[in-house]
Amino acid sequence: MSQPPLRPPLQRRPKAYPAPEFPPRKPKLFAKTPPALFSALLGLLGLGLALRKAAAVLALPDGPVEAALGALLVLWLFATFALIAKLLRRPAVLIEDLRVLPGRAGLAAASMSGMAAAAVLLPYAPMLALILLGASLLAHAALAITLLISLPTETRGVNPSWHLSFVGFIVAAPPLAQLGYSGLAQGLLWLALPIAAAIWGISLAQLIARIPPAPLRPLLAIHLAPAALFALTATALGQPILAQSFAAFGAVILLALLASSRWITASGFSPLWGSFTFPIAAYASALLALGGLWTNAGVLVLILALGLIPAIAIAVLKLWPTGKLAAKTNAAEA
Repeated sequence: MSQPPLRPPLQRRPKAYPAPEFPPRKPKLFAKTPPALFSALLGLLGLGLALRKAAAVLALPDGPVEAALGALLVLWLFATFALIAKLLRRPAVLIEDLRVLPGRAGLAAASMSGMAAAAVLLPYAPMLALILLGASLLAHAALAITLLISLPTETRGVNPSWHLSFVGFIVAAPPLAQLGYSGLAQGLLWLALPIAAAIWGISLAQLIARIPPAPLRPLLAIHLAPAALFALTATALGQPILAQSFAAFGAVILLALLASSRWITASGFSPLWGSFTFPIAAYASALLALGGLWTNAGVLVLILALGLIPAIAIAVLKLWPTGKLAAKTNAAEA
């Protein structure tokens, strides 16, 4: 007796996808503010401060520089308002942004940019500058602690952006010294030194052991920032030997970066190019502050910064209004 043919097993119908929204849903205002924009803003503020230093050292008119710094302060205030509005809309978005490298670097740059903005304000409103320094230092410390607590173990590998998160508070030291808080500035210097040295050492060992992926190589420029800021702080504290030592160390880092620039930029432009901006501006300021034989080198670095920083910053910032910066840096949405 023949058996009936076996029927093929029933196939489950795939889940129906929801129909696309029309018109497309738009995120709420400032809900996708990308922290990565603050790397470019920090570079612009650093460039403005370097130009202020150059105007003082070279006895040049400072009116155009101060006007540009005023415009940058307005831009910084708007960006800071946008980021705070995003965090207030959904505070948990902070943890989500910390989970991605551009978000971690951008958030650290955000609090560092507050310290740089305080340095801009210092000649005009010392008390306001001091309040902004205090608030920025507290925000930076809170970010560093949150980063250590919230990140999974597998994503805690040392990389150059650690300088921003764990050494970045040194940006506040030079203006604190100018305000008369030399003891606090000295404490920040000696606290930051061993942390930066550890990051430099581990990063060098990593660089010897394996070649970093091309898209992440621009982060190597961040290694210049601590050396520049240590030199700048030591000068403000009246420690010329320490300042010159770090200026010389910074020269080694800068020359290595310039020699390998084609290799570092092999993957083409990305928002991570913001990493080039602040370190070179800070190094120009450090050389100009040292004066003497370092002045000419400071002018050369400043010329390089003038050609590099605005171009990179504009390229990064123009991606912000279109939403491309948030998309390219995986910024979380509140």
